[in-house]
Amino acid sequence: MKKLIIPIVIGLTVVACKEEPKKETTALTYPETKKVDTVDTYFETEVKDPYRWLEDDMSDETADWVQRENKTTYGYLDNIPYRDALKERLSTLWNYEKVGAPFKEGDYTYFYKNDGLQNQYVVYRYKTGEDPSTAEVFLDPNTFKDDGTISLDNLSFSEDGKTTAYSISEGGSDWRKVLVMNVEDREIVEDTLIDIKFSGLSWKGNEGFYYSSYDKPKGSELSAKTDQHKLYYHKLGTSQKEDELIFGGTEAEKHRYIGGSVSEDNQYLTISASTSTSGNKLFLKDLTKPDSKLETILDNTDSDTYLLDNDGSKLYLVTNLNAPNKKIVTVDAANPTPENWNDFIPETKNVLSPSKGGGYFFTKYMVDAVSKVSQYDYEGNKIREIELPGVGSAGGFGAKKDEKELYYSFTNYVTPGSIYKFNIEEGTSELYRKPEIDFNPENYESKQVFYTSKDGTKVPMIITHKRGIELNGKNPTILYGYGGFNISLTPSFSITNAVWMEQGGIYAVPNLRGGGEYGKEWHKAGTKMKKQNVFDDFIAAAEYLIENKYTSKDYLAIRGGSNGGLLVGATMTQRPDLMKVALPAVGVLDMLRYHTFTAGAGWAYDYGTAEESKEMFEYLKGYSPLHNVKDGMEYPATMITTGDHDDRVVPAHSFKFAAELQEHQSGSNPVLIRIETDAGHGAGTPVSKTIDQYADIFGFTLYNMGYEVLPEKVNEKIKE
Repeated sequence: MKKLIIPIVIGLTVVACKEEPKKETTALTYPETKKVDTVDTYFETEVKDPYRWLEDDMSDETADWVQRENKTTYGYLDNIPYRDALKERLSTLWNYEKVGAPFKEGDYTYFYKNDGLQNQYVVYRYKTGEDPSTAEVFLDPNTFKDDGTISLDNLSFSEDGKTTAYSISEGGSDWRKVLVMNVEDREIVEDTLIDIKFSGLSWKGNEGFYYSSYDKPKGSELSAKTDQHKLYYHKLGTSQKEDELIFGGTEAEKHRYIGGSVSEDNQYLTISASTSTSGNKLFLKDLTKPDSKLETILDNTDSDTYLLDNDGSKLYLVTNLNAPNKKIVTVDAANPTPENWNDFIPETKNVLSPSKGGGYFFTKYMVDAVSKVSQYDYEGNKIREIELPGVGSAGGFGAKKDEKELYYSFTNYVTPGSIYKFNIEEGTSELYRKPEIDFNPENYESKQVFYTSKDGTKVPMIITHKRGIELNGKNPTILYGYGGFNISLTPSFSITNAVWMEQGGIYAVPNLRGGGEYGKEWHKAGTKMKKQNVFDDFIAAAEYLIENKYTSKDYLAIRGGSNGGLLVGATMTQRPDLMKVALPAVGVLDMLRYHTFTAGAGWAYDYGTAEESKEMFEYLKGYSPLHNVKDGMEYPATMITTGDHDDRVVPAHSFKFAAELQEHQSGSNPVLIRIETDAGHGAGTPVSKTIDQYADIFGFTLYNMGYEVLPEKVNEKIKE
């Protein structure tokens, strides 16, 4: 068993700098983790996997290991003297009313609200036209389970608004149950639908709805492979076993992700079918004709294309086919294939993300990751550019066709999300709801810089911190990144980041390649054999922060989740000298086996697989965090976080990586794994668990940067 010397500090009066004050010490002993002789062979190369047994999430042995690791981790965290103070400040700042934009269904107007520290948001409603103050609770997920670990996922209403179907997640799992409820008396009217995964709920009039799922896997439902998605139709008043299979389920052609969506006028069903997280086939069915055939719009997965709206048989499609930044095209439903498409809103140099409402289209563009929005009519005429409240991220701009107003949200790193009401015809905005939170944006600044990556590529990064901060290289800094799956990181306010910045912390977010900030080409530049670009971009961001005296290696932490957990794992194993703390969350860390779990095979567009070719195997092995932990290397202080119910990126990734690091770590930096129980990949996590987790993450980070106490101003706020 390996022992590590850790500091125990006493007191809450001064801030420790890196002059290393005297500390009492005690020994931390890592749990014993057995090794097995598992060996895989890839293209005549043998690869050992000594911790393969930790992949069995159903075994008592794994459960015992989890318990022992958590005991070690929490024993360490208990020694951080300001951990409770962080938790208290997080709870205080979190405790404000959060209200979502209203939306109309049938006779009622609905909205989501959280009073402050409720584990889950509550759905309220009032009769449309009446005073919103008369709103009553419609659906309260906090009543599903006392500890808040059952969350509301999807809420979908029939055309007349008299019936709703809603899905729930238990313990953070991606598997869902769907309940059907009469809106008026809130009575459940059918048996619960079960074993549903990666699914929307799209109603066909008032008759029933479409949903998607896989066959329930044999063995562990949390880790067993699922790669044959199917689209079903559930007719109200019938049992789930009678549900009609609409698409998928043939051995000849497997699709890992299938979704069905009904147009607002109930005329068309569109079906999207994908083999990976990028690219989809697209099909169309005329629901006004009972015997209509399924028409093919696209028979390949070379693009991402979907139906935005229709005007009778005129279809408005959003596509990146031959348009990496996306465009809107029109086509008649009778001949919907690409050779008949006509450009409606052509591609620009910025990435398009459109919506519709009130008989208009709203084109949201990302300009260096910042929102710009314009309004168009159904003939393609630009009506106006929307004046936004500031520089940041706008969301929403969606409503039904007959609405006269819609709502949108606006936020950035220093502005808590506010909701604005928009008059669709006049083009005017008014503030609808602004949160009352104990945070003054005027005390903080957020600016965008551009730095140069290893190969000369210019990469943007937004850096946020208190105004007037001294650039002396000693500011505690979190560098956060993702860099994958065409996902864009745009400016948004976070309570947890606010607490970090209150402590004098810097929060920096680069827009790495692999993301979608600059369209499909930016995404592709960080995939497969170009994945190293993502890590190089992240490393260059860290070097920029250090060179410009925002921070230094002793005060830098890197953080990311899921694909971002891979980013952190790869960066810390390639450049352990660059940071003091590493915080990989729910990470993809075993790049040779990721595709063998749950829906992981669908990520091959971004990653490739070890079986694909010898070249791909060697490339993956060359950066796979699990396979690049070296003996005798001093890695940064590391706290890996995961959830025991994560069936997206199974916790075995984190388990095995922790075991490798604990075995090979040199020096005094701790390597811990914090395993949340009854929690999954992140969505639906109760507020109470989130607060606890961030108190631990920030406490661990500051403690390992040498802080004996929190900065004085935070202490003053807590005392107040």
